This record gives sequence, C-alpha cells and structure tokens, in this order.
Amino acid sequence: MLMPDTSVVSRLVARYRAQEHRLLHAPHDEQARRTFEDTAYTLCVLMCERTAREAVLAAERYVRLQMASGPQNLTGRTAAEGC
Repeated sequence: MLMPDTSVVSRLVARYRAQEHRLLHAPHDEQARRTFEDTAYTLCVLMCERTAREAVLAAERYVRLQMASGPQNLTGRTAAEGC
C-alpha cells in the first residue's frame, strides 16, 4: 500500500491543530469552521480513517513512527485490503 509523505502528513497535522485552536476561540466563525472541516476531511482520506479524531491520531502516530524507524506499513492493513 502506498503511504503518504511524512512531511505532507506533518504539515496537515500542524494545520489541523492550528485551525482547531482558532475554532475553539471563534466557534461562530463559519470560514474557520469550513477550513477546519476541509483539513479534517483531507486527513481522513489520507489516513484511511472514518473520523477526524481517528485520522489526526493516526497521522500523529504515523509521523512519530516514521521519524523513529523509517518507512513501514503502520495501518496494519495489507495492500489488498486498502482503506
């Protein structure tokens, strides 16, 4: 299975966390909410997860493990299984 580039995942996680922080301070800002939801959706697709929480945790784990041990299949899925 193809795995995403670590730097792309790392940037998305940083963007997600920054947008999450912004949304907590301005919960009625519709543009902030849309941007946050777009980033969350991108993480879900990239990490093959169904919820934003699962996706961001999987992304953080992926980056952490990639930095520590190099490329490997961290999802526990085979290429045939896909997402």
